[in-house]
Amino acid sequence: MKTGIILMNLGSPDSTSVPDLKVYLKEFLMDERVIDKPLWLRTLLVKGIIVPTRAPKSAEAYKTIWWEEGSPLVVLTERLQKALQEKVTEPVEIAMRYRKPNPKTAYDNLLKKMPDLEEVILVPLYPHYAMSSWETAVVYMKEIHKKYNYSFQLKTVPPFYKHPAYINALAESMKPYLQDEYDQLLFSYHGIPERHVLKTDPTKQHCMQVDNCCYKASDSHPTCYRHQVTMTSELVAKKLGLKKNQWAQSYQSRLGRDPWLLPSTQERLPNLPKEGVKKIKVVCPSFISDCLETLEEIEERGKEDFIANGGEKYEYIPCVNTSEPWVNALVQLIEEAKDAPYERMSIQK
Repeated sequence: MKTGIILMNLGSPDSTSVPDLKVYLKEFLMDERVIDKPLWLRTLLVKGIIVPTRAPKSAEAYKTIWWEEGSPLVVLTERLQKALQEKVTEPVEIAMRYRKPNPKTAYDNLLKKMPDLEEVILVPLYPHYAMSSWETAVVYMKEIHKKYNYSFQLKTVPPFYKHPAYINALAESMKPYLQDEYDQLLFSYHGIPERHVLKTDPTKQHCMQVDNCCYKASDSHPTCYRHQVTMTSELVAKKLGLKKNQWAQSYQSRLGRDPWLLPSTQERLPNLPKEGVKKIKVVCPSFISDCLETLEEIEERGKEDFIANGGEKYEYIPCVNTSEPWVNALVQLIEEAKDAPYERMSIQK
């Protein structure tokens, strides 16, 4: 088949200006899968409270990590596109869930390169399933595909949180940073509200309702973020030969007052030195590309909090970004998607 590939990431504001942050935050936070409140309440919260107060702070945060070429997330996604294109014959484009380039631009660019395009392989750059990341990206791409009545078919690479190629790539990217002495390796994942975990549980009686639910077989696991990040940590730790007392897991980037997954990275980092953890390594496997949440929140502010409370050594381990093992894993994921039936790739309701 005549096939094209689209890599899809979260997206970034167009610049570090407050007006551009307002545009970006409105688009991001008005997504019903990010803040899953009734429209009237979401509008009040986002446009009336969150954006006016958060935009100036976010603009300052972005300024600390912004690269000369632009947003790190966008630049790194473009570099990944280039690295992948060197390994595959199919044309590769990128799309963002929020801001630019949008899905229509990506689809149209593929058609310009391949007018007789028959199939598009969509790769959401999220290892784990969550309604506020993987799901909203896939739904958005499908909506645009349907709206403009494109004739080519659309396949989606499923969450690859436990795929051996991804686990190997993540472990290999971490190895160079684990050569010297440290007290703990902390896996810090993007947090989500507990209600999102409950919402995406098709059984409605397993997630966060059964003891050790993440470790007990269930039909909920294909759409359970908490299970999937836990499995990533376990598999990577095993691949690296780590003992259970050498690593821990937490959740970052909390927004709002509703109960979120615990423990909180922001609460753990200042407390760890008091518990005897003086030297720490932190990695953020829910992100493929480094971005505001990794570079500013974890590498900068996380270090400040840890050192200010008695920590002695803090090192952030970068995302897989464009590492050779990850690009090779990406090729494998795409090849497997080509061979899979369309039904397997469809989003779960």
